[in-house]
Amino acid sequence: MPAEALPAALRLELDGPALAHNWAALNRLSGAAHAGAAVKADAYGVGARQAVPILHAAGCRDFFVTYTTEAADIIDLVDPGQIVLLHGPLSAGDVRWAIDKGVRPVINSPEQARRWLDAGGGVCDVMIDTGINRLGFAMADLGDPLLRRLQIDTLHSHLASAEEDVPMNALQLARWQEARGLLSHRRASLANSAGIMLGADWHGDLTRPGLALYGGVPCPALAGEIRQVVRPMAAIMQVRELLAGDAVGYNSTFIAKRPMRVGVVALGYADGYLRCWSAKGTMLSAGRPLAVLGRVSMDMTVIDLANGPDLREGDWIEIAYDLPAASAASGLSQYELLTLLGKRFAR
Repeated sequence: MPAEALPAALRLELDGPALAHNWAALNRLSGAAHAGAAVKADAYGVGARQAVPILHAAGCRDFFVTYTTEAADIIDLVDPGQIVLLHGPLSAGDVRWAIDKGVRPVINSPEQARRWLDAGGGVCDVMIDTGINRLGFAMADLGDPLLRRLQIDTLHSHLASAEEDVPMNALQLARWQEARGLLSHRRASLANSAGIMLGADWHGDLTRPGLALYGGVPCPALAGEIRQVVRPMAAIMQVRELLAGDAVGYNSTFIAKRPMRVGVVALGYADGYLRCWSAKGTMLSAGRPLAVLGRVSMDMTVIDLANGPDLREGDWIEIAYDLPAASAASGLSQYELLTLLGKRFAR
């Protein structure tokens, strides 16, 4: 039996209507601009092959990935011309593949521009660094003749602190607008999920939401707009009866004060449920909270079944994973919470 046909002890349930709702909300909030979708990192851990068809059916027509391998994973799902390589052509092989498939790279440096032009590459995007100091042409490079030779579809930049009310947002906006006045392009894009809420000046022609598509709330202004999209589920592998004084897990950090019924769940830090959830996490059964006991192990977590007297070995439970609440409880960012979810989750 092939591995993909074997039953999994973990699954990631995707609420397709919620995902479609979130894109539609972000598209509406983008005003005159159209919302694309960042589907890099396997759609932030949600599963790109599951998310992309839902987003496309909702009306999305621009899909942003990081590498050619990620583009190859979804190239049969949409028009290749709708796929954008954010990191650009990192090698001659990337250039050949992008030209052959019709995928559009973001050119981030003079070296990438030369690589693209020397191969006869056509339409591309360009990233301008307006202050985050990651990928992109520096403002001082805007006069580079190579830029004038590129056929630019979308002129991008990326906000460093869109979720905060800081002067950096206005500074980056001014630099992006300066670049727009100097370089010929068809469209321009600056705003990520939180950037959409900064206002129309930041929207340009195309916005690039990511986290908020998948249930994240990066700024308070989005709190009423975004629905939870993913619900991690895990199976109970064993039910145990503890006596008063029994210890649970490594280093005996939990000691039962009374007889208890507990469940050993097929979930651990190898799956992205990190040790920061030890004695903090909550799982759910029909809305009933089941507290995590002791330390999270690599492949197992123990939970209190006091609120689930009906639960038995083989039953499925939900990991409490509303992203803003889970971030506050764990200390992990909402981005980390999503992208940490491991390959053992069936999507």
